[in-house]
Amino acid sequence: MSNFLRASCSGAKNFFPLPNAIFSLGLSAGELAVYAYLMYCEDRKSHKCWPSYKTIGIAVGMSENTVRKYVRELECKTLILTEPTTYESVSGQTRNGNLFFTILPISRAIDCHNESQLCM
Repeated sequence: MSNFLRASCSGAKNFFPLPNAIFSLGLSAGELAVYAYLMYCEDRKSHKCWPSYKTIGIAVGMSENTVRKYVRELECKTLILTEPTTYESVSGQTRNGNLFFTILPISRAIDCHNESQLCM
């Protein structure tokens, strides 16, 4: 992995935790790859990270649009929460920044998944 990708993740060390329960949620390979990368990037204390769609795409071998799709699906499955950010450009204009990702407790996603299975 390039130094660029390593530097873009605030909490990256020699390993990262991936909950065993993630494999019981029926995630697609793409969802799993994006989720794993966000877990790799997260700050272990705040459970937050802010990689760009481009950075995630480079890391997992997907286009930015495909990453967007999987991020929306992970939100729907209550695995992550996203918040928009803004910044002020040199010219003083307010611009959209990267999304601010929060990794939610896996127990929420499991409860949601189990409830949806019961409704089928």
